[in-house]
Amino acid sequence: MCNRSQSRLSIEVICRGTPGEMGIAQGVALRDKILHARQLLARLEAFRLQQPRWLPFVTYRWLAEHRSARFLTEALARDNRASEVRLRAIAAGAGVPYRSICLFNALEPLLSSVDGCTVCPAACSAVAATRRRTPSGEAIVARNFDYLPLVQPFYVLRESRPAGGLRSLEFTTAPMVGVVDGMNESGLCIVYDYAFTRDAPATPAAPISIAIADALAGCRTVADAARQIAGSPRWGGGLLMLADAEGAIASLELSSTRSHLRWPAAGEDVLFHTNAFCDDQMRAVQVPDEAIYSDRAPKPLRGCRVHESSEVRDARFRQLIEAAGPLGAGELAALMADHGPEGIASDYTPCVHGTYWFTTACLQFFPRARRMRVAYDTACRAKYQEFVL
Repeated sequence: MCNRSQSRLSIEVICRGTPGEMGIAQGVALRDKILHARQLLARLEAFRLQQPRWLPFVTYRWLAEHRSARFLTEALARDNRASEVRLRAIAAGAGVPYRSICLFNALEPLLSSVDGCTVCPAACSAVAATRRRTPSGEAIVARNFDYLPLVQPFYVLRESRPAGGLRSLEFTTAPMVGVVDGMNESGLCIVYDYAFTRDAPATPAAPISIAIADALAGCRTVADAARQIAGSPRWGGGLLMLADAEGAIASLELSSTRSHLRWPAAGEDVLFHTNAFCDDQMRAVQVPDEAIYSDRAPKPLRGCRVHESSEVRDARFRQLIEAAGPLGAGELAALMADHGPEGIASDYTPCVHGTYWFTTACLQFFPRARRMRVAYDTACRAKYQEFVL
């Protein structure tokens, strides 16, 4: 497994100004990573599985790029012109075709819209605690980003300074205009776990990661961000953990057509989720509980039940949180590093060491202090580096 924990992490790019200026800065600064990411597609099994055997890979990639460009251009020209400008500028700065950047930005919803259980987004976990459940009373968010180790070299820490908008620190990948996890200067924090959904937008729409970027640029509280994201046209499925400087925390469940905002239960100041919805209305558009990965899925997953890992990890988080006292940075780090009751890491433990996915990045957010801690490693080995906005 690749990891970058031995080298010093840094903010690799500062994107400031207009959407075009921000995109050019990202493309220029991350050009080598973006070029290498395009080569990586040939090794991405979930992407290759959709390729007809008779079609050469170069032709298949070209067709996928053009399809993504048509879809995103239509969506963004209608709903989010600034993001289209920024996408085109990333491509120009990196010296790659616009269609290539579109494919990378469309992969996220493509892999979360499960067609016959052939592909998969990722396994991820997030925990938020606040008030009586933290030593200081402030909100804290911890998350494990469980993904493919071969993608880890393309992770990026980015600072965005949009003209007329709020500054933010963001975890994303080199070609993406959107955000996986981030926190802005007002203390709003959003982290993104993928979900397995079956519905599709009525017309082309932007990926959820772009909606997160927009919320970080313009919202200050959990309630405002949840309202804006839920009201935005979007494509894909996900669970967003939100927190703000005032101590509010919430879990926003999203599909292409539905949303549900879950606050802590009365008398509780903690939330957690993995990759499965809690709300019954949302579960109606989720892949069925009994669904299994077909022979069109990556080989390690074939025959496995899609939701099994989420169910086991959710049960383990519930057990650990009920037994825990106040959850500070150290306690949350230990919780996210858990290897199950037997102490054996697997596909089904909070710290994932799986046959397909691994925990490849760990993050902690402290909204009141505008502080973020990051490690590109499994949670059990994480040596966090700190960044302050």
